[in-house]
Amino acid sequence: MNYKKSLAELTNCSVEEYRMIPKLPLCVLLDNVRSMQNVGSLLRTADAFLVKEVVMAGITGVPPHKEISKTSLGAEDSVAWRHVDDAVKECRRLKAEGKTICVLEQAHGSIDLSEFTARGGSEYVLVVGNEVDGVDSRIVEMADVILEISMHGVKHSLNVAVSGGIALWKITEEIGKLQRPH
Repeated sequence: MNYKKSLAELTNCSVEEYRMIPKLPLCVLLDNVRSMQNVGSLLRTADAFLVKEVVMAGITGVPPHKEISKTSLGAEDSVAWRHVDDAVKECRRLKAEGKTICVLEQAHGSIDLSEFTARGGSEYVLVVGNEVDGVDSRIVEMADVILEISMHGVKHSLNVAVSGGIALWKITEEIGKLQRPH
């Protein structure tokens, strides 16, 4: 017996159909992410979790690029994305629009990701940062919530695409709880 699903069984919808599906009130902002493969992985994760938009800021690479395509597997065509020059300026603008800024960073005043709960009526922006320097400290200072993933091993951090994926899973689960009938 073959336990693995076929590609036909795994195909949910076309790119056109995906674009018509209502998205979650959630945006991801990539603050100077250096690796094109991380960008591609985050786009693919954004597709999986129905993220409304991915904003690529500063030096973050944008499609089309073969290194992005290598890990996104076409998600750059399904997920809404745009580039801005300045992540700090964009966060200020999004915050002024009433969006809740959630920064994924190891910082004083952070809460463990497992303790995060979504509030009804909020739109969220998850900010993930540069692979070496993390999220710009000016964005951390303006954040409504600083989320941290507990680390238990020798290493003190995870790859940005991995940590972003974990955070997106948790945030979408919390948003989903608000949208389900009680």
